[in-house]
Amino acid sequence: MASLGDAPFIKVEATKFTEVGYHGRDVDQIIRDLMDISMNVTRKKFTEQRRAEAKALVEDRILDILTGPPTQKEQRSRESFRDMLREGLLDDQEIEVDVPEGAGEKGAGGVFSIGGDQNNPNVAAMADFLNRMGGGGGPGGAKKGSPPTERKKMPISEARDVILDIELDRLLENIDLKKESITAVEESGIVFIDEIDKICSSKDYMSKSADASAEGVQRDLLPLIEGTTISTKYGNVNTDYILFVASGAFHAVKPSDMLPELQGRLPIRVELNGLTEDDLYKILTEPVANLLRQQIELIKTEGVTLTFEDDAIREIARMAALLNRTVENIGARRLHTVMERIMESLSFEAAEMEEGSAITVNKELVQERLSDVLVASDLSKYIL
Repeated sequence: MASLGDAPFIKVEATKFTEVGYHGRDVDQIIRDLMDISMNVTRKKFTEQRRAEAKALVEDRILDILTGPPTQKEQRSRESFRDMLREGLLDDQEIEVDVPEGAGEKGAGGVFSIGGDQNNPNVAAMADFLNRMGGGGGPGGAKKGSPPTERKKMPISEARDVILDIELDRLLENIDLKKESITAVEESGIVFIDEIDKICSSKDYMSKSADASAEGVQRDLLPLIEGTTISTKYGNVNTDYILFVASGAFHAVKPSDMLPELQGRLPIRVELNGLTEDDLYKILTEPVANLLRQQIELIKTEGVTLTFEDDAIREIARMAALLNRTVENIGARRLHTVMERIMESLSFEAAEMEEGSAITVNKELVQERLSDVLVASDLSKYIL
């Protein structure tokens, strides 16, 4: 959904946050991280829109270095150089290019360095200010406020990409990327909060969660979901219209164990059904890099060809669904345990086989490998 609409999207786990006052991250960090993602998405979008214009500027700039500024008399010579450049005949020729000095070698602002949390808006603003101040008038004749440059000699094939980045940055200077990014987050941002059940404690029992701050995370998330203004290094972000999606297994607790206010702010509730035998069969066959393909490619490194009959794949799916019903429903993860049991001895035998050998996994082999697992699960029902 986020990809279709070019919407800023972030997935976080509720367990990584703790109540304010305890050691851990603040929930406001969710929006700050979302803003970082939005800045990258927005920059990428505008970069692609102006890439063709930037490529034309790169071509002209390389021609200026090779032939000098364009004049009426040398127009024909310049055009012949342009044709040679497009055909790649000049790629090995070396030219001198003014490039920004290596960023990241020093602290923020070149000679200055700032301690503290770089996600703090005040620290980020100060670092940005020092960067601009430190960049005034570099050795390469840079303008005041731009990063200092240095002259480097490189082949045209390498210089083309370097100059393209410089030209794209110049074209993007006229666009307020921060404003565009904030608008994208406020109007179409999506936050997916996973493991929401891990910050709930059951009301049926007096026992509290092992994490003393778990309940507090719900209280901290509440204003974020209700709608508030978060201060980020790019500016203030309003969360009124951001889409929040929360998910959890809810094995030990129920959705009704969440704070009533939080339940009210997550009005649409969807309960997913467990995976059926047909669903597990699709998982085994439809993805490009499915579990069966992984095993086939792994055994191929020994020079042995591994094939799975369709009946065997159906039996693997049936066994996985049966184990999920009788032991514990762990979803598609059960396929890993079933596949490991089948391949346990085959993977060792393959190393001793001659190159060009073939192994076929059929329904009988699957039943034989998993027979002891099913017996154990049957007995477990009668143990008190």
